[in-house]
Amino acid sequence: MLVKVKEFLTDVKVEVNKVTWPSRKEAIGGTMVVLVVVFIIAVYLGVIDTILSKIVESVISG
Repeated sequence: MLVKVKEFLTDVKVEVNKVTWPSRKEAIGGTMVVLVVVFIIAVYLGVIDTILSKIVESVISG
């Protein structure tokens, strides 16, 4: 069991060394894209929710 764990961890280390990690600039750029898209979607859903709430409110109140 212990031999298998050691072999697994060795394989993980080899695979991690093969990874091409993004530069700091690329990571920050990708993060900014995600944040902007999430903000835009949140605003869109907030507007749609408000509109639908007003419609439902007007239907219920008659």
